[in-house]
Amino acid sequence: MTSKPTASRRADYPHFHALQTRWMDNDVYGHVNNVVYYSWFDTAVNHFLMASRALDIPGGDVIGLVIETHCNYFAPVSFPDTVQIGVRVASVGNSSVRYEVGIFREGGDTAAAQGHFIHVYVDAATRRPVTVPERMRSVLRTILRA
Repeated sequence: MTSKPTASRRADYPHFHALQTRWMDNDVYGHVNNVVYYSWFDTAVNHFLMASRALDIPGGDVIGLVIETHCNYFAPVSFPDTVQIGVRVASVGNSSVRYEVGIFREGGDTAAAQGHFIHVYVDAATRRPVTVPERMRSVLRTILRA
């Protein structure tokens, strides 16, 4: 039997990206629908990579393909909340990177949700795995989990 996941803290993440929830993010239950969280994960990680010039989307020779995602939910988020999305790197392999992401309501110290996703980096033309470029590795080290 696996242990119950516990919410991470804001201090666990070295990088943040803020997003405003939208009216359409809420579902009939009055909170942000689960599928939106995965969009936030992707947005925060790719924003970090683009802003730090580690990845040229869409003009680069290397692209990241998501091969695995997971999310645990701890507390609801609803429109009109602003969320801060914490990003860290858990591990860097030869061609893959595991990102961990925490969703925090504005001013909150405990994650409302957290999860991970794994990118495999591939050649943009052939879609075959490539070694994570050294420039990207250098940038990823800045948010590598201790």
